[in-house]
Amino acid sequence: MDAQEVQYISPNSPPDIPKMTLAEFLESDLEGYEYIKGELIPMAPTSVEHGDISMNLSSLLHLHVRENQFGRVYTSDTGFQVGERFLIPDIAFISTDRLPTDRSKAFPVPPDLAVEVVSPSDTLRRIEDKVFAYLEAGTQLVWVLSPTSKTVTVYRSETDITLLTRNETLSGEEVVEGFSCQVAELFE
Repeated sequence: MDAQEVQYISPNSPPDIPKMTLAEFLESDLEGYEYIKGELIPMAPTSVEHGDISMNLSSLLHLHVRENQFGRVYTSDTGFQVGERFLIPDIAFISTDRLPTDRSKAFPVPPDLAVEVVSPSDTLRRIEDKVFAYLEAGTQLVWVLSPTSKTVTVYRSETDITLLTRNETLSGEEVVEGFSCQVAELFE
C-alpha cells in the first residue's frame, strides 16, 4: 500500500473505521457515535442515575410540549448536525416550524434546546465544548444537569450563564414557553 493511500484512524474512533468527513458520517449507518472535528467519539453507556434524571426531565418537558403543540422532544436516540459536528444530546427540543419533512435521517439543524446530563466519564472541557458548539450553531438554550451538585447550569450565550440550585425553578423561557419545574424534581 502506498503511503498516500493510508488513512488516519483516530485513537477515539472505532476499530477499522477510517477518519471520514461529516457528510460521509451522515450517510453512513454508524450508530452510537458523535462526530467531532473529524473524529468518531463513542457514546459510553450511561448510569441508572443518568437515566433517572433524563427521564424525569424528558417526561415533564414532553408533556408540556405535546399539550401546547410546540414541537417535539427527543431523547438520546436522536442526533443533530451542529455546525461541523454531529451531536447526540441527552434531551432536545425542536419547535414545530423547524421540524424537517424527511424524518428518516438525523436532524440537519441544531435543536432549539439541548440538554446534557453530566456523566462520570464527562470532563468539564468536553461538556463546555459541546455547549458552546450548540450555541454557536444556533441553539437558543442549553441546560447542563449535574447529578453530583444537583444543579442546572443554563446557557443562553457564552456570557449569559446561570446556575440554578435545588430550591430554584428551571424555566423554558421563550424557547419552551410556559415550561417550568423545580430543579429538585429532576434529581428525585
